[in-house]
This record gives sequence, structure tokens and C-alpha cells, in this order.
Amino acid sequence: MDLKAYTDGLARRAATAARNLAKVSTAAKNSALLKLCEKISAKRNFLLEENEKDLEAARRAGQASALIDRLRLNERRIEGLIEATRLVAGLPDPVGEVIAGYTRPNGLRIQKVRVPLGVIFFIYESRPNVTADAAALCLKSSNAVILRGGSEAINSNLALYKLIEEALKEANLPEESVQMVKTTDRAAVGLFLQKAGQIDLVIPRGGKGLIERIVRESKIPVIKHFEGVCHTYVDKEADLTLAEKVCFNAKVQRPGLCNAMETLLVHEKIARRFLPKMAASLKAADVELRGCPKTREILSGIKKATKADWTTEYLDLILSIRIVSSLDEAIEHMQKYGSAHSDAIITTNLQAAEKFVQEVDSSAVFVNTSTRFNDGGEFGLGAEIGISTDKLHARGPMGLAELTSYKWVVYGQGQIRE
Repeated sequence: MDLKAYTDGLARRAATAARNLAKVSTAAKNSALLKLCEKISAKRNFLLEENEKDLEAARRAGQASALIDRLRLNERRIEGLIEATRLVAGLPDPVGEVIAGYTRPNGLRIQKVRVPLGVIFFIYESRPNVTADAAALCLKSSNAVILRGGSEAINSNLALYKLIEEALKEANLPEESVQMVKTTDRAAVGLFLQKAGQIDLVIPRGGKGLIERIVRESKIPVIKHFEGVCHTYVDKEADLTLAEKVCFNAKVQRPGLCNAMETLLVHEKIARRFLPKMAASLKAADVELRGCPKTREILSGIKKATKADWTTEYLDLILSIRIVSSLDEAIEHMQKYGSAHSDAIITTNLQAAEKFVQEVDSSAVFVNTSTRFNDGGEFGLGAEIGISTDKLHARGPMGLAELTSYKWVVYGQGQIRE
């Protein structure tokens, strides 16, 4: 394959599709999304069969169980795909929304209006449901998207893409609105990253190595999150029954995802009451525990946590635990070792909760609930194309509004500047 010609063709067709999509009605976009829901429902056996090919390859490669879980489609997750796509179709169309409008003393009427970003190159790993989420969000926000999924999910992604193509065609929308890179050659990624002027934004979603490569090589603006080193702090005034339930969910429910808890911080005044029962629950779920010296005094037999553990996104059933002397020490730990992704406090003290919310500078902070809720669907965005830990343009789960920019529209009656 001539990779340069191939990538040039995808980018050129995407740019044309983006110009056409900007003029497409909300009704037409929603029609395509609802047709996609029908197709996913009707072809679920096909999707499961193709997904099984990826799962079998992952098993043969000896992948960790949490990573295999990221790859897996099942009946419940297919229903989730359908529901997320249907929710996106039902959300207000952001394109054309007047964000602000006012009239100047000279009579000029000025409006700030949402517009699509244009062409998005989206590169992601593992989870095939992301293919449908990204396609739905980009289409509804009138952006053309080039999808480049990981080689580990190639069969699942191509199967979903086939249904997306069919839905676009039946809705009479440009089929090039959503395109998929069908080669697993990594050199293709490097070529896309040089296409400033044709591609408007790059969104990488995957491991730290992938993100670092994209940031290093791209000549196009990048929205990113490097990793999810997420914390839960159990305060000295926590409801310990609630804390155990929330911490268990944050670690165990789906440990292979970026919003899963990786470090548990516990106030020293409640550590001896809280940790033995918490550890028993976690060990029963096959979680490997690693602790600081004070933690290991309480939980004998667990591994020693090293400095590297505090900065590691395990994406697996592994948890590091540290006992701290104060809320300030917990916040300091998060600032020093965290990734500004998702951090939580468990407390009944309103002052402590307010201090935590004010001082922890993460894309999402949680009070008395699980970090696993940092998710576009759970936030009511329908779906997400990623969770940004950047501070410019978008932060946290990226839904429809985050896939738009704006332009200024000025109406006059012959006014001239003196």
C-alpha cells in the first residue's frame, strides 16, 4: 500500500465531507444515528462474532484479563452502544447555537455562534464501543472524523464501521463523514499527524506511550489525557460503610478503564478501623494491594509500595494504599503524583469537602461517590470522545459542545468605524 496516497485520500475526502456536513440539517443527522441504532441491534451476532476474533487473538497473546475486558463486546455492552447513540440523537444540536448575543451602542448586533471544528483525526486503543461513540458525536456536531483504532480491536472496529457506512448511505449523508483507517501500519499515523491544513484537531485516547508519541510528532493541535492516576481519599470524618462501598466500586467495577481508582489515601485516625475490612473486600475480588510502611503495619503480608507505584496507572486489579496525617497531605500527594484526571474525597465534613473541591485541580472531582462516574454517558452527554486533562478548549469528558468552536457574527446597518 502507498501509505502517503492512502492517507492523503482519506484526509482530502474528510475535508470535503466536513464542508458539506456544516450545511446538513439536525433531522438528517439524527436519522443517520437512529439508523445506526437499528443496524447495531439487527447485526449484534455479526458484531459478537467479529469481536470474538479479537478476544481470541488477545488470549493467545497472553494479555491481562483487564485489557481483555476492555476489548470485549457482549449483549449488555451492545445495548449500551445502542442507548448511547440514541441519546446523542436526542440531544440538542450544538451547531448554530447562539452562545451569547448583544447590541453595541453604535447599533451593531453581535453574536457568538457555535460551529464545527472541521476534521478530527481520532486515534484510540482497545475499546470497540469507542468507534460508535466517536462516530455519533462527530456526526451530530457536524465534524468529519478519521478513526484509527488499535490493531488489537481491528475486527470489531471494522464490523462497526461497516454499519456506520450503511447508516450514512441510507440517510443520504456523505459516507466520507466517518472514515476508518483500515491499515494497522503505525507509519500511517505519522503521516496523518503532518496534515495541518487538512485536519483540524487530533484526539488520542490510549496509553501514555501513544499520547507522548502523538504530542511529539503532531503538527496539528492535540487534545489529550496522558493517563488516569486516580485517587480516593477517605477522610477522618468519613462514613466508613459508604467509603468501603465507593472505594470497592472505584477499583473493581472495571479496573481497566482510565477513571478507575489506582491509589487509596486514608486518614491515619480511621486507618485501623477502615483498612482491614476494606482490604478483605478487595482481596476477595483478587485485588493485589501495595502499601506504604504505615499501611503494612496494619495489613501484614501485602507488598511494599514504591515511589513508582504512586505514579502508575495500573489498569488492572492492583491498588496502592497510603496513610496520610491530614487532608492537606492527601491533596499534596494528588498534586505531586496524580494526573489531574479523577479524584474523590469521602467525608461527612462539609468544610473538608469544600476545601477538596477548591484545591484539587483535576478534570473532575468527586465528593462521596466513585471516580468511575467521570464519563460522558454518566454526565448526561450521551457519550464521550475522550476525557481531556488539558485546560485549554476542553476539559473532562468531551461531548457535543466540546467538539465545537465558535465564530463571531456581526449584523450592521452601514456602520463604519471612525
